[in-house]
Amino acid sequence: MSQVESQPNVVGGPSAGGDGSVTVLAVTGMNCQGCVRKVTEALESVPGVRAVTVELAGGRAVVEWAAEADPAALVTRLERAGYKARPVSGAGDEPVGPVAQRWQWNLWVGVAATIPLVAGEWVLGLGMVRWFQWLALGLATVVQVFGGAPFYRGAWRQLRVRQANMDTLVALGSTTAYAYSVWVLVSGRGGHVYFMESAAILTLISLGHWLEARVGARASAALRALMELRPPVARRLRSGAGPGAAGSGSEDLVEEVVPVTRLQVGDCVVLRPGDRVPVDGEVIEGGSAVDESMLTGESEPVCKAPGARVFAGTLVLDGRLMVRVTATGNGTVLAEIIRAVQRAQQSRAEIQRLGDRVSSVFVPVVIGLALAAGLWWGFWPESARAVHDRVAGWLWPVAAPEGAAAGFIVAAAVLIVACPCAMGLATPAAIMAAANAAAARGILIRDGVALEKAGRITTVLFDKTGTLTEGRPTVLAAELLEGKAEDAWFWAGRVAERSLHPVSRGVAEFCRARGGLGGGGSGSVSLVEWREVRGSGVEARRADMTVAGTDAAPAVLRLGSLPWLEAAGVDVERARTFSETWAQQGATVIGWAEGSRLLALFALRDTLKRGADTVIGRLHRMGFRVGMITGDRVEVARVIAGQLGLDGAEVLAGVRPEEKAARIRALQARGDRVAFVGDGINDAPALEQADLGIAVARATDIARESADMILLRADLEAVPEALGLARASLRTIHQNLFWAFFYNAAAVPLAALGFLSPILCALAMGLSDLIVIGNALRLRRWRLAVR
Repeated sequence: MSQVESQPNVVGGPSAGGDGSVTVLAVTGMNCQGCVRKVTEALESVPGVRAVTVELAGGRAVVEWAAEADPAALVTRLERAGYKARPVSGAGDEPVGPVAQRWQWNLWVGVAATIPLVAGEWVLGLGMVRWFQWLALGLATVVQVFGGAPFYRGAWRQLRVRQANMDTLVALGSTTAYAYSVWVLVSGRGGHVYFMESAAILTLISLGHWLEARVGARASAALRALMELRPPVARRLRSGAGPGAAGSGSEDLVEEVVPVTRLQVGDCVVLRPGDRVPVDGEVIEGGSAVDESMLTGESEPVCKAPGARVFAGTLVLDGRLMVRVTATGNGTVLAEIIRAVQRAQQSRAEIQRLGDRVSSVFVPVVIGLALAAGLWWGFWPESARAVHDRVAGWLWPVAAPEGAAAGFIVAAAVLIVACPCAMGLATPAAIMAAANAAAARGILIRDGVALEKAGRITTVLFDKTGTLTEGRPTVLAAELLEGKAEDAWFWAGRVAERSLHPVSRGVAEFCRARGGLGGGGSGSVSLVEWREVRGSGVEARRADMTVAGTDAAPAVLRLGSLPWLEAAGVDVERARTFSETWAQQGATVIGWAEGSRLLALFALRDTLKRGADTVIGRLHRMGFRVGMITGDRVEVARVIAGQLGLDGAEVLAGVRPEEKAARIRALQARGDRVAFVGDGINDAPALEQADLGIAVARATDIARESADMILLRADLEAVPEALGLARASLRTIHQNLFWAFFYNAAAVPLAALGFLSPILCALAMGLSDLIVIGNALRLRRWRLAVR
């Protein structure tokens, strides 16, 4: 059901090799998002790796290969980074326990031992009683052995590779308090022991990790919901006549319930009310309303009839459908969405590199500070206490550490409070929450870098055809300049029908309605040398036609823009009046020519998408500059711009497809950060050139590959919503990073000066993590304020 379940097994067998294969690893030793980042970086450094997805909750890493798979190299690289790994099957032959459950067990052990210690020392006042100190030793030892095991293992793995991480700080801090207390008790010198503190440290930090895992799982709720959409079984039609018979409504078709994994392209399945669609397919019989909200975010059901496409995970509301399978497994739109969300969740924004650089040097610096503070309080306590007392006058009164234990306790406090967990969570928590919030709205974000770029956009540039308009131009008027109408409509229709361009389709539909395409079919008409000139028109020759009175080659038949026809030697002077009249009404005028003769003119106009003007107004109110780029003439573009509420200065007209990227480059040169919204193959270079490429619903595959964001919804409302969410996400990242830096910058000096006990430090560290995660989770309830 999840992406991993449909992956091929890559455990070193034959399926392991080859382009596009996948390796699934069970990784042990990951305790927090900082570990996720290190594992991701380690795996990405292996040659041949195309993409890496690391799942903290399940302890897994999914590696996609661009070259031949080499699982052994992955395991070796992770061992060098301080983590253990082993290849497993896609479904997981030996499940790895969820992180939340592991930390929950750790937490219960700590709570069971820490509560008696706290009660005895703080409530009953037994801290200096000898028998209670021996009891405290036993309870604290249980916590150290069992509750501290994950921290000690993590610290040891990092020590073996000459590195340090958060586990190192926690292990050192807790061990310092515990070891000093053992020495005091065993030596018989008397004095206060800190067994309660050593146990409470591990318990509180385990609580923080458990809450982090639980909250992180909540942040992934949208992704899990997507993974659970595909049903495990389907009703497949079995017939001796094969799949093709399904469309005939024959009565000998037999239904059989089979696992979805057994379905193949070309199979036919039956769907009834309440069924979830198991695969992508095409309706060949029946009709129903289908709920696609889980994919597009649109609550309105979509009516499906023969010829319509249905998608895996959507819900059949009424009626019966017979569907021919067109895509299964990882080839479905649902699988593509899941991969996109996973990729976005595990990606890193550029701003995160700052946190990474700080974290890489933070742990050794903190260890040095803790050692210095411990020595200061241990060997020069008068000096340390004097500074403490002076600062206390500005802050709050608190008893300074005393005795030989002061150095140990201060060092432990510094080590614990400085754990950079919040710094590591600041960016990934916000990206994960934003990616899920976007997916729930039908917005797919490629990665964290795209989210960061979207939050800094200043200008939004729309492609016109198919983006601001429906992309289905219709002929409003046609004028025959010479020749017979039936000939003009026949040949213009034949030349146009081979093209997929919306304008050509509009002309073909017009000619078909007038009988121009009737009789004989296109196969009976001999057109040669047909070709499409991108952004200009289509042309061909008639094999049975020559120039009158000569043996010359047949004249070229052309259907396209008037400037293109004129450049080809066609006299377009007679088109001036017709062209000017319809251009004032926002129509596009194209001509039909034979050789150098202009035979007919067509005026076509596309209808604006519903709510397009509202979206433009909303973007303006959000502070964006909004423009439109089109290949239409200036007069036509200005009429459409007026309908949309666009300033004429922001309209780029007469732009050929290959020039779009250059126009965007010019906007960037003047300082604009441009988001380009498009949907076609012609838009791919522009989507790549723009600071942020946004592909709208029904965008071509090439446009989707070039885009940073993909809008699954059919309306344009998702554009301001996507940009608003990106702004909110970037703001949240900045807030989280500020808090993480502020927390460490303020807490470390306070701990070094004796104002924070180790228990308070552990509590403060856990609270810092929760603040960062909670702030990120607010994005799940984000709503666009501008209306």
